[in-house]
Amino acid sequence: MNIHHLNCGSVRQIEATYDGPAPAHAVNHCLLVETDSDGLVLVETGMGLDNVRDPNGTLGADWVTMAQPLLDEDETAIRQVSRLGYAPEDVGHIILTHLDVDHCGGLPDFPQAQVHVLAAELEAAVAEAPSFRYREAHWAHGPHWVTYAPEAGEDWFGFTSTPLQGLSADFKLIPLGGHTAGHTGVAVRDGERWLLHSGDAYYYHRELEQFHHPHPIMDIVQTTSEVHHDLRVGTQARLRELVRDHGDEVSVFSAHDPWELNSYR
Repeated sequence: MNIHHLNCGSVRQIEATYDGPAPAHAVNHCLLVETDSDGLVLVETGMGLDNVRDPNGTLGADWVTMAQPLLDEDETAIRQVSRLGYAPEDVGHIILTHLDVDHCGGLPDFPQAQVHVLAAELEAAVAEAPSFRYREAHWAHGPHWVTYAPEAGEDWFGFTSTPLQGLSADFKLIPLGGHTAGHTGVAVRDGERWLLHSGDAYYYHRELEQFHHPHPIMDIVQTTSEVHHDLRVGTQARLRELVRDHGDEVSVFSAHDPWELNSYR
C-alpha cells in the first residue's frame, strides 16, 4: 500500500503561534491510497473543479469571503490523481470525515466512486442545505452513498471503530463527535503503524500538546462551527490521550494544518 498526502485546496494564509515555521496557507489535507485489493481510495476530496470554476455558486459567497480559497485547478484531487498516472474512474472509494463544503467539493469529479460517510452527517447535510457549511452542488450528481451508524464494536486504541463495506480492515471509521452531526475520523493502516485523519476534530497541531494552544484564527472557525461544544472538547482530550499513550503506533493529523501536512512530505 502506498499513501500520498495531498493538499486539495489552499485557503487563507495563517501564521504559526511560535517562532519557527513560516506563515503558510491553510490546506485541505487529503490522502490518496494505492492498495493491492481495493484500488485507489481517496480520504476526503477537498475542493473540486466545479469549486474552482464557480466558487460562489458551489461553495457559497459567504464561505468564499471567509476562507479566501486560492482556487487552483492543479490542487484539485482529480488533477493530482491524473499526474500520478491514474484515471478518475480508478478511484473506487471515497471516505469522508464530514460534508462541509471544503471536504467534499471534489465529489462530482469522481461520480463512479462509492462514498463512505456516517448516516447522521448525510442526513444533516441534506436537511440543512443550502447553508454556510452544506451545498447541494456537491451531491447533485447522485453519489453512490454508503452510510454507517456507529455501534459498539471493535476497540481501536480506546475508540469505537466501524469497518467499511467493500474495503479491507486497513480502513476504519473512528467517530470523533462535536464538529458536525456525524463527524468521524478515518484510520488507515500504514505498514506497522496507523494514520488517523481527524478531519476537523481539531485545527492546529499545538492543540494536541499536553498544555494545548489553539490557533487564534483557526480557533474562531472551529468554535463558531461546532454543533456540540462539550463533545468537541472531549474529543480533543481523547486525541491528546491517544497521542500520549500510543504515539508510537498512531500518527494523528487534522485537515487544515499546513505544518502537519509538510511533515509528511
